[in-house]
Amino acid sequence: MKTNINLWWILTWFFLLCAVVYTGWSILAHPDLPWYNGIEWVGSTALLFTVFMGAMIAFYVGRVHKAQGGELPEDTLTADIDDGEPEVGEFSPWSWWPLVLAFSAAIAMIGLAVGQFMIPIGFAIFIVAIVGWVYEYYRGYFAR
Repeated sequence: MKTNINLWWILTWFFLLCAVVYTGWSILAHPDLPWYNGIEWVGSTALLFTVFMGAMIAFYVGRVHKAQGGELPEDTLTADIDDGEPEVGEFSPWSWWPLVLAFSAAIAMIGLAVGQFMIPIGFAIFIVAIVGWVYEYYRGYFAR
């Protein structure tokens, strides 16, 4: 976590340096214009907001690190691989319902582009897919 914080602060300072160099170079590239008209505002603003984004993420990760009260297993050199492994839940590798769900989203999106009549069909398939996916363990071969 400390490494992540340091990396984000390094990125923040790097983008600040890039923003200053980019803005200065833009001013120097147009010596016949006043300095405020010589700045290429889109790139300078984008780099400045990238600085703000990096600082925001670094600050947030630093606050999370301070609030967690201890070191994560990833930060200690004596940790095993199993120490940081969370419980990720139960997955059904044989399930076809995610494909039906994706098909329903595709039908609804095609309905936005082609014809409005396809959107309710996509939503109906969506309802069937969600119900089927939620209740797939209650019936059939994998019932519990």
